[in-house]
Amino acid sequence: MKAKVHVYLKPGVLDVQGKAIEGALHGLGWGDVANVRVGKTIEFEAPGSDRAKLEADARAMAEKLLANTVIESYRVEVA
Repeated sequence: MKAKVHVYLKPGVLDVQGKAIEGALHGLGWGDVANVRVGKTIEFEAPGSDRAKLEADARAMAEKLLANTVIESYRVEVA
């Protein structure tokens, strides 16, 4: 099975990289683009077919390592 953990900054946390990309997009002619936010996706495979266990494991991974839960939120996707 495959799992994806999407990590992104919480609302209200300044996204410097997002602001830089937004400025670059404006400079390239996409001036109507606003509120650009940058995140990351961690994708991995795990053996077995227990969807609930993989989802729980991926959440534990996010809490312990993949996301800084003080400033970041995450979403787990299992396929």
